[in-house]
Amino acid sequence: MHYVYLIRSIKYPKKTYVGNTENLLQRLETHNSGGSVHTMEHRPWELVMFLGFADKSKAIAFERYLKSQSGRAFAKKRFWWEELEPVRRSRRWRWAKKRFW
Repeated sequence: MHYVYLIRSIKYPKKTYVGNTENLLQRLETHNSGGSVHTMEHRPWELVMFLGFADKSKAIAFERYLKSQSGRAFAKKRFWWEELEPVRRSRRWRWAKKRFW
């Protein structure tokens, strides 16, 4: 089984990474121990989601898609659950506060 995985930095939540592997747990451990040049600066990492593929070529193709511009937009909408801006900072909150309080 081949996996495409999405991880997010715990320390820097806006930093994300997409990769593929055959051994998911070992690969996550490699990312968290600093064994990957691309992810060592933003350790530790948490697994957000993974998808399993029986065919390695399909896993690689999907990973490449997620790293493309349209794939990043798709992943942002469907896979990365961004935290909403705190209500107190929004313009609507300031407007409501002025008007009703």
